[in-house]
Amino acid sequence: MSAALRSRPRLAIIDARTHPVAGLKGCQRLKADSFTGIVPALVLVRNDPTSFAAAFDVAADEVIREGTDVMEVSLRVEALLRRSDRDTYVHPSTRLPGGIEIETEILRRLEGDELFAACYADLDHFKEYNDRYSYYDGDRVIRILSKILHDVVKGTVVERGFVGHIGGDDFLFVIPVDSVQEVCSEIVQVFDAIVPYQYSEQDRRAGYYFGKDRRGQLHKVPLMTVSIGVVTNERRRFTHPSQVSELATEMKSYAKSLTGSVFTIDRRGDVAADDAAARPAGADATSAVEEQ
Repeated sequence: MSAALRSRPRLAIIDARTHPVAGLKGCQRLKADSFTGIVPALVLVRNDPTSFAAAFDVAADEVIREGTDVMEVSLRVEALLRRSDRDTYVHPSTRLPGGIEIETEILRRLEGDELFAACYADLDHFKEYNDRYSYYDGDRVIRILSKILHDVVKGTVVERGFVGHIGGDDFLFVIPVDSVQEVCSEIVQVFDAIVPYQYSEQDRRAGYYFGKDRRGQLHKVPLMTVSIGVVTNERRRFTHPSQVSELATEMKSYAKSLTGSVFTIDRRGDVAADDAAARPAGADATSAVEEQ
């Protein structure tokens, strides 16, 4: 248990054949802690139904009976590790893929020479909303946004779309280039239709409320909006997901400087002769907004 708390193991194998009580207590202790609980636990037991059931009762992720064929053991361990990766690579509140899966997806598309758009979505005035209402309400809004992103992306481009949750109110979805206008426009429209109902009737009718800034001064806070920064590889050549992420973050920041729910598309290119390459990010993004 000490080793598990110091450095999270890839797999814990607990031999409960000779000392079943101690072994099962060890498994129970491992799974009860929030830090070590995500470590997959495989318990070896005697070949009898009672021991088999007892191991699952203490939250073992996999149980192997004594005398099980070596090939079966190997297959079960591989399946256990795959399930563990799947569970730890998703965000706990939205069940969407996290940072590792986002990077893997972008890399897969780069290596496949696919034309794609990476879209970074972020909420505006979310912190003020949390301060006025509660963490619980803020978490509900994040789940609502994740549902909108997932349903619109998957409903429009099906398997060609990917939606990931970076963390907090930050999301990144990847779609075909030719679907950007349709997908982003619908996300903006659906979000703006739903988000007012996450406020009290008084705030919803006013369209704003008074909140305090860092200096404690009261100021008007508008209702939440969503900003989406879009980057494509139509005119750029990316070699690593970090390049896509960096540029998507830049475009998202520009989108957040605009009023209301918007999506901004980077029209610049790597080639100097390209007219768009000489323009600042704002100029290209503005033209994208006007196209909605």
